[in-house]
Amino acid sequence: MAFPLTAELGRFVERIRNEDIPAEVADKVCAAFVDTVGVMIAGRQEPAPQIVQAMLAPAGTEAMLVTGTGRASALDAAWINGTAAHALDYDDVAQQGGHPSAVLVPAILAEAEAIGASGADVIRAYAVGYEVFAELSRRDSDQHHEKGWHPTGIFGPIGAAAACAALRRLDAEKASMAIALSASQSSGLTANFGTMTKPFHAGRGAHSGLASARLAALGFTAGPDALEHRPGFLTAVSPKGRVDIDSPPAFKADGWAILDRNRLAVKKYPMCYCAHRALDGALDLKREKAIDAVKIDWVKVSLSPRNAQILLNHAPRTGLEAKFSIEFAMASTLGSGRAGLGELQDEFVLRPDVQALMKLVSVEEDPRDDPRRPGYAVHDRVQVGMKDGTVHDSGAIAQVRGDPELPLKVEDLKIKFTDCVEAGKAGINADRLYAALISLRQSADLKSLVACMQPG
Repeated sequence: MAFPLTAELGRFVERIRNEDIPAEVADKVCAAFVDTVGVMIAGRQEPAPQIVQAMLAPAGTEAMLVTGTGRASALDAAWINGTAAHALDYDDVAQQGGHPSAVLVPAILAEAEAIGASGADVIRAYAVGYEVFAELSRRDSDQHHEKGWHPTGIFGPIGAAAACAALRRLDAEKASMAIALSASQSSGLTANFGTMTKPFHAGRGAHSGLASARLAALGFTAGPDALEHRPGFLTAVSPKGRVDIDSPPAFKADGWAILDRNRLAVKKYPMCYCAHRALDGALDLKREKAIDAVKIDWVKVSLSPRNAQILLNHAPRTGLEAKFSIEFAMASTLGSGRAGLGELQDEFVLRPDVQALMKLVSVEEDPRDDPRRPGYAVHDRVQVGMKDGTVHDSGAIAQVRGDPELPLKVEDLKIKFTDCVEAGKAGINADRLYAALISLRQSADLKSLVACMQPG
């Protein structure tokens, strides 16, 4: 008989109090808010959130929009801001897969502002939502990407529902209803990677989770075993049916997922995380060997089969498509020595020298699994052959800068945040906003934080 997971997650949401969140977890959550709000502001002018806003034509006043001065209902704000948070693919990544913060942070900020929650409430809501996201993603040993699912889109709404239920302090029964309802709204196809639909997954997930918590609070019902039922959520999205629906959650009083079982990685580059090992390797080679791009004869990149599948655009023509192209990643780094926001522009992607370099790149799939990171090869590798016969080799690349094992320094996180805020061209004081976010736990409400997110 399956374990009553849906009900147990509801009980977990109900029982966690602000004082149960350890300082170390709170610090990780604040850092996640810093990174996510930064990339949200940087992505505010991208077409995806702008089009979503134009379609919704929001008229409410509950919560702030980052896409321009103005406000909206919390539901619309979560949807629009969530799309902005993932528009640049620069937001953080969970070790087990997916982008939890791009869904959790917009949903929590919108609902917290609407109901007047404190900073400590916000920290607790994120910690609860992240734990639920991690709990569901760990239950399948196979890679959801391989079946065509985007983990952000399928686990994100459920994590956001748990977070918003925690914010509203719903009882266990209503919290489990919110979780079950959100499971029916989970979706997101990898076939849409490299288009506006990928960030839409995050925005829609934030909206769905928040809506589910509000509906449950009003008495809306859903299946009490929607997650663990034999044809329920976990089985339905499982790539090969080898999903764990029988064991209790891995919750530990002294071991939060964000600290050990499923830690966060902060992106150094605004591209799909599957390319980041190779990006590190290529940038190191460019710097150490002073590689002249016009003298390159060939480039070979070794990746896992799953990551090669996710990096599906072999001849990108736009900045969006280039985010999911290992060919572009190599052409950008070996050509310009950079892989930042400035390179992920249509004009740069279409440059003749960049297009020519991409044609020199080939991919070699390495089926050996990395036991520490599901879906990755035991290591990646970049080799660059020069026209004079010289071969430059990155060697085995087993870690990536920004990973929990090789984290960005505090000063690097702040530099990324400042760059993102400036890229958003919103007239926001980055230092003031950074200080408000990093001290979120001490805030009585979000008024001062929201003020810091306004121009001027």
